[in-house]
Amino acid sequence: MSEPAGDLTADFWTVAEPLLEQDGVTRSTMMGLPCLRRDGAFFAACDRRTGDLLVKLPEARVTGLVATGAALPFAPAGRRFRQWAAVPARLAGTWPELLGEAHTYAGG
Repeated sequence: MSEPAGDLTADFWTVAEPLLEQDGVTRSTMMGLPCLRRDGAFFAACDRRTGDLLVKLPEARVTGLVATGAALPFAPAGRRFRQWAAVPARLAGTWPELLGEAHTYAGG
């Protein structure tokens, strides 16, 4: 996936587009970041500074992704969010699957 100059969120929205067709999924913002909600619950966002995908998953899944190098801890301002993983843009090939997992997790 290529990134248009100055718009690090373009790839996020491209991958997110099919989810926006699902019932209850909407665009929103979270901490000033573009994000997706399912029935009001945040489940994915894009870090505008880095282009990283941010996904909300069970803590054990996030720990596993970080341990294998498939994601980084999401720690804005130094505070780690244990249920959120930051998946670098260089691993964008994994984004559709992780977005699907986050969507399912948000559904309870």
